[in-house]
Amino acid sequence: MKKHKTTYDTLIKGKQFKNYKEEYDYLKKLIDTGKISPIKASGTNGKRPAMYRGFWVFEEEEDYSEYIDELKYKLSANINPEFYLKHPDVYDKEREYVIALSDYLSNRSDKLHVTLSENERSYDIWKKEKFLSGKAYGQGNNVVSAASLLRHCSVSMDQLNVYHTTEPLVYFSIDKGTPQNILISENLDPFYGMRKKLMSGDNEILGTKFSTLIYGGGKRVTAFFTGFEEFAEEYMKHPDNKFYYFGDLDYEGIGIYESFAEKFGEVIDVVPFKTAYEALANGNTIEELPYSSELQNKNIGENFWRFFSQETVEKMKQILDSGRYVPQEKLSIVDY
Repeated sequence: MKKHKTTYDTLIKGKQFKNYKEEYDYLKKLIDTGKISPIKASGTNGKRPAMYRGFWVFEEEEDYSEYIDELKYKLSANINPEFYLKHPDVYDKEREYVIALSDYLSNRSDKLHVTLSENERSYDIWKKEKFLSGKAYGQGNNVVSAASLLRHCSVSMDQLNVYHTTEPLVYFSIDKGTPQNILISENLDPFYGMRKKLMSGDNEILGTKFSTLIYGGGKRVTAFFTGFEEFAEEYMKHPDNKFYYFGDLDYEGIGIYESFAEKFGEVIDVVPFKTAYEALANGNTIEELPYSSELQNKNIGENFWRFFSQETVEKMKQILDSGRYVPQEKLSIVDY
């Protein structure tokens, strides 16, 4: 028999009583039938007849003995039953999902030789395509997530041979020779302008030759490049390629570059497109520049600044300190 503490108010909450006498009779009946027991140290409520303010609630323990044989002898050898043997109540909640996984590992394991996306494998096993990618199923205390299920079964995502799909990389290339310079544009309009320049047969942008342009999409650039080594064309992964980044001259744009460079620094060599940023910083009348959003995260590091001269850094910081910014769109195909 299990028990837990509760209060007078909790026991009567949500119930419709006409008066205190009905409340008292309801609780007295629970006490007389052994469903609850008063905690004398909690004191009484000061009413007549008096009733205690705290109680023990008794619950019948579930009998999970029927699961023991199933856990020990009927599941796939690839599922470790140890956790569920210690926590049969969790197995009761997750049993449907465990049995489906066990059937797949025992009877359809040949399918694991082919790498599938998380959603494809998830549907193949459970007929729930979003389960492996993070969607939980069930309600209240019976919610089941794939992360918990796999942990309880001692089965890894690697064993299921899946890959995590990312947003597609949007790019334009005029030449797939290597090594080459590749430019990542934070915003879409500049991407199209520079693409038009390359399509005209002139692949120089502000004096630097580029063979490939990639649309970064602001903060989505991290999502675009997740899985880069697996999904990018082979020429893009050449170790001697040089990646340049160009975005807005503001705290957010600089922060995007620094986060991106830090996360993917071991995969690609990415530096700010120095000439383009210098063009953004020069020739401005600060009072005519647009104001930055007050919600911008101003917590940037020093990585970006180290690529520029002290004079250029001072110009850039003066703009940022004034609460203004220079959009990437200051430059167009006329300037490129």
